[in-house]
Amino acid sequence: MSEPQLIEANDLVKTYTMRRGVFGKPSHVRAVDGVSLSVAPKTTLGIVGESGSGKSTMGRLLLGLEAPTEGSVRFDGEAMPALRTPRWRSLRARMQLVFQDPLAALDRRISIGAQIGEPLAIHAVGSEEERRGRVDELLVAVGLRRDQAERYPHELSGGQRQRVVIARAIATSPELLVCDEPVSALDVSIQAQVINLLRDLQEKRGIAMAFISHDLKVVRNIADRVAVMYLGRIVEEAASEDIFRSPLHPYTQALVSSVPVPGTALRDRIILQGEPPNPAARPAGCAFHPRCGHAVERCRVETPEFVTIEAGRKAACHLVTSASASTLMES
Repeated sequence: MSEPQLIEANDLVKTYTMRRGVFGKPSHVRAVDGVSLSVAPKTTLGIVGESGSGKSTMGRLLLGLEAPTEGSVRFDGEAMPALRTPRWRSLRARMQLVFQDPLAALDRRISIGAQIGEPLAIHAVGSEEERRGRVDELLVAVGLRRDQAERYPHELSGGQRQRVVIARAIATSPELLVCDEPVSALDVSIQAQVINLLRDLQEKRGIAMAFISHDLKVVRNIADRVAVMYLGRIVEEAASEDIFRSPLHPYTQALVSSVPVPGTALRDRIILQGEPPNPAARPAGCAFHPRCGHAVERCRVETPEFVTIEAGRKAACHLVTSASASTLMES
């Protein structure tokens, strides 16, 4: 019997229509193209890929902040309610977003204590006095002082502001956090502090997380499973240790080869040629084939299916099969 999942996405597609000028011909961009994934309770799924791969759009679809063009999302076994309905608004208390830019996410005119308490007021959690006590608890939980509640965002450091964003996100005791590049704007030492904070909160509160990032060394330290996206599709998904020990897809291999190992030179780094293709003009066959050093004729004409390679591991690559995977990894 399969493990119950907190959130499941099935065959999600998100298409945007773009037009150049008033009379320009519209073009259709599939930011997310047939993605299926899930996050189990109390675990972290890392979603990685280059800029423009569809990671952030995927995060918004998971939270129901955007409606999919096709496919569906189920949270705790129930279909995601329609956008901005009463059921959708009540679900906000159970699932929250941690933003990339904390200064942009916070209102500079309002004290951080008031902003942390805002979700509690919106969802009518406790009395006013109880909410003030809850704000104090949240400040301490994220490593801030109670007296800092009266400060404004511009009076805090970048790391402190991100802690405020996290405190606000966990105020209603959500079961799911979607973290969209939550540490990319921070210094390396502060990144480690925030990652440790998220891990501690997950352990103490049992929160599930979808952690979106382009930085694999950060994802390696927090994710239980990793899904690798390229041009709107997942090309590989597996346990974190499997992804970093033995990546199968050529794109994953290139990403993992760029992760620095202390005391070791990046002698075997795989340098990808060119830029990701224009999503509005997706290449035929495998979208990665123009940049892949292993591509064969089949890759240029036939789109690979996202299939199970072995238990707990999937990939979308013609060259990755149970018989040929080891050969590809050694080449």
